[in-house]
Formats: sequence, C-alpha cells, structure tokens
Amino acid sequence: MPHIIIEYSANVEERMDMSAFCELMRQTAANIDAFPMPGIRVRAYRADYYAIADGNSKHSFIDIGVRLRGGRTLAVRKDALQTLFDAASIFLKPTLTDQSLALSMEMRDIDPELSPKIGSVREYLESTS
Repeated sequence: MPHIIIEYSANVEERMDMSAFCELMRQTAANIDAFPMPGIRVRAYRADYYAIADGNSKHSFIDIGVRLRGGRTLAVRKDALQTLFDAASIFLKPTLTDQSLALSMEMRDIDPELSPKIGSVREYLESTS
C-alpha cells in the first residue's frame, strides 16, 4: 500500500493531463520511505455528473484519497500526506490560477487484520531486476 484514488470533475481534463498527474502521484509516493514501492497503486475516476457551489459549470474539483495499511505513526502519515499534497498543489498551480478548482486530500488507515492481500508484483519486480 498505499492506494491513491483520484476523483475529479470531467471539466478538469480540459486544462490538465490526468495521466501525467497520476504518474506524478506515483513517483512522489515511491520517494516516501514509509511507502513500499511494490504496493503503490494510483488510479483516477472522472465524475461526469457533479454539482459544485452555486451550480456554475465552470467550477471543478479534484479529490484525492490515500488508503494506507495501518501501522505507521501519525507523524509519518502526516508527513507523507503533506508531501503528496504539496506535489499535487505544485502540479495544479496553473489550473488553480486559470479556473475555479477545489483540491482536497484525505488519508485513511486500513486495518491490516481486516484487509487480506495476495499478489505477485513483488516477485515479478525481483525477477526483472
């Protein structure tokens, strides 16, 4: 883990490259010591239907959820969240300047006892290095 899930209003795509944003979030997460690289997953979902503030269709949003397997201290989680938020803010600065955009981020702990996992990513990474 972590899983980084990005929800965004469809009108955001007119002004930014969502694929590049996902890659930035992946790279940023991979540089956080508390995040094991093989567990990083980034995905984005476009909201075609949304209503924001006064209903003006020019308003937009990006909401980023970070799901993280439990066990890290609050200080480690806060630092990781701030690192991700800072990277997102810098990337989105032109968009924030040119349009009405709400950016939010939230980190949630996942109880490891209630979250079974299985996969072969680590083995694949080891066999290709």
